[in-house]
Amino acid sequence: MLCFNDEQATVISEAEFGERVDATFEAVELGLDEVDSDLDYEAGGGVLTVKFENGTTMVFSRQPPVRQLWLAARSGGFHFEYDHEAGDWRNTRDGTLLRPFVVQQMREQGEIDFQWQ
Repeated sequence: MLCFNDEQATVISEAEFGERVDATFEAVELGLDEVDSDLDYEAGGGVLTVKFENGTTMVFSRQPPVRQLWLAARSGGFHFEYDHEAGDWRNTRDGTLLRPFVVQQMREQGEIDFQWQ
């Protein structure tokens, strides 16, 4: 599967894809553990679901056939492919990196101060 890269597309293996998604989910969970809010999250079956105190939900899901990480938020659905040069997932639509995007979405949707470690 091809990964996003402005200069040249690179191939990401299924194993690397799984490792990258696992590391991303773990980083999100660690950040959520540090948030001072009554939120819940649950991981399982390739999905990480975050339930905020205000009743909204954010869902991260792995998509192995296309080697993408998808994010469903109140603001819409977003697809990310891994960018080796950036060391982060990149939005396939507008090139936004996942980490700053998630921090922004957590602030806007969940009304929390989420820090990405």
